[in-house]
Amino acid sequence: MSAVPAPDIGPDAGAVWHYGDPLGEQRAAAQGAVVVDRSHRAVLSLTGAERNSWLHTISSQHVSDLADGTVTENLSLDGQGRVEDHWVQTQLDGRTVLDTEPWRGEPLLSFLRKMVFWADVVVEPADLGVLSLLGPGLTDPAVLDAVGLPALPAPNSAVELPGGGFIRRLPGPAVEVDVVVPRDELAAWRDRLVAAGVRPAGVWAYEAHRVAARRPRLGVDTDERTIPHEVGWIGGPGVGAVHLDKGCYRGQETVARVHNLGKPPRMLVLLHLDGASDRPSTGDPLLAGGRTVGRLGTVVDHVDEGVIALALLKRGLPADTALTTGGEVHAAATIDPDSMPPADGVGAGRLAVDRLRGGTA
Repeated sequence: MSAVPAPDIGPDAGAVWHYGDPLGEQRAAAQGAVVVDRSHRAVLSLTGAERNSWLHTISSQHVSDLADGTVTENLSLDGQGRVEDHWVQTQLDGRTVLDTEPWRGEPLLSFLRKMVFWADVVVEPADLGVLSLLGPGLTDPAVLDAVGLPALPAPNSAVELPGGGFIRRLPGPAVEVDVVVPRDELAAWRDRLVAAGVRPAGVWAYEAHRVAARRPRLGVDTDERTIPHEVGWIGGPGVGAVHLDKGCYRGQETVARVHNLGKPPRMLVLLHLDGASDRPSTGDPLLAGGRTVGRLGTVVDHVDEGVIALALLKRGLPADTALTTGGEVHAAATIDPDSMPPADGVGAGRLAVDRLRGGTA
């Protein structure tokens, strides 16, 4: 198999894009099992007795008392509640491991170190790499033998691996597992999994899976104005990256205000693009009747769905709105109605304000 590198200008530069059969790799991920090398992700390690209580005060998730083996998502927000960093957080015995986008590794490390002050916390780069495994075939006995486990971990949980590293399971209807191991053991782990019948796949297959599942990616499906509500990062451990019932943290005022009184200005949706033209680019504007109504995120060719993309659109835009991309490539786009957020409810705070204004009890 010949490895084709990912585009140099994209977020996965340096990774394998595919091995010559990208659509076949996607089919294997849906029907069997694949392993995708995502070791270009940045990994950090937090140690120290106060690491959990300290991280709790500077991030959006409730992490002060996570049980050992818990996996969750977390965010760092700016003072206006806009997303600066997103990471997957794994709570282990004696340490907490964070992994994030390759380009955010150094900025996140710098930010966390600046915030330590006098807390008993040490933040260091971790020499760990991520192998992502997808597909129902991961529950086969041969694969379980290869990872040395009688069964896969439960969703949102992780278990330590003998010799270092850990294996964690992500939530969702599909079977998705990450094997996070020392970088000098990545090749051996990959060979062991392939010998057990797991097919090598590139990040194209992973991205197609992610986009179809409507899971946003920092800096690709988000921009400098994104707030968590727009992309579905609201909810407690295991169901989101923002906990609505925790103590003060930077950006909390915006989170609470939008949740209780307002509505997020944009919504994340899945688009189906006209596959007859060239592919538009991430960041291109989306137009309705010549007017900009959104921003294009990840664009990927999917084995079953054709050309699909994630997009941030003006909230309240009808699902049947005819869209076109407005960059160098002009492609027609339609909104997948199943990806539309639920009809806007009215928060408790807004109800209280309306009652006061109307003079009702």
